[in-house]
Amino acid sequence: MTAILDDIAARRLAGQPLTAADAEALAASYDIVTLGMIADEVRRARHGRATTFVRVTDLQLPLPDGDVISWPPAAGEVRITGAFPGMEDAIAAVRRVTAAAGAVPVTAFSLQDLESAAGTTERLASWLAALRDAGLAAIAQAALDRLASPAPCLAAAAAAALPVARLVVESPDSAGPLGLVRRFAALGEAAEAALAFAPLPRRPPEPSTGYADVKTVALSRILLDPPHIQVDWALHGPKLAQVALTFGADDVDRVSPVDDVAEGRRRAPLEEIRRNIRAGSLDPVERDGRFETV
Repeated sequence: MTAILDDIAARRLAGQPLTAADAEALAASYDIVTLGMIADEVRRARHGRATTFVRVTDLQLPLPDGDVISWPPAAGEVRITGAFPGMEDAIAAVRRVTAAAGAVPVTAFSLQDLESAAGTTERLASWLAALRDAGLAAIAQAALDRLASPAPCLAAAAAAALPVARLVVESPDSAGPLGLVRRFAALGEAAEAALAFAPLPRRPPEPSTGYADVKTVALSRILLDPPHIQVDWALHGPKLAQVALTFGADDVDRVSPVDDVAEGRRRAPLEEIRRNIRAGSLDPVERDGRFETV
């Protein structure tokens, strides 16, 4: 099996397309160390040692009353969270937050909530354009397994020039990691609307195994080619995030922007994420919600 994996790795790094048989061989392998090494090589061929991370502040809808909205100044992304409130209230919220945020990118809402509320792809596209015009930098996320029509919805975002910050997965695919890979691949060019792919499920099974998680990340890196493979620092924790970076992930989402912690500066989120990235022989690069270096 190792010889087969070595051959697949050589062809992948040479830029040759992999076959369905290659994907099956990778998914069937229990050699997690070799899979991780291949994924890491593919990741470094594209991104080098650079590993981006973003410090995010969440604003829950409905927004607080009053003229002033504040958050830690270190935040590189302001993310409006909560259920989609309807277009009128959504545009008002986006305008209010972007006015307070200045140059800090504001993201908001899930594409699946917008799809459900809009009812048609045509109306969705017009809503996305209106949110863009209100100042929104990106739709916060789109759940690949919750969208009724994933490709048309992502195409609508691309047509509206409003990117989706991250394509996520709510639950594990019943067909395993290879099923998830195939679902992503089926999006075709529509996947280009998403700035990052976060393959680890937001609602992991109980109990979740680290083996399944890192294999999912590795297969996503080897078999797919999104701009970034992302792991969620707040959701999955520093330990899994650090391991995922050595199995093909290159971006870390949702690092806390709060630096003043009781444990002292060395235990502050900024120092912890930098330390964890460097522990993988990688270089930490802080970014904002547009994936621009700060």
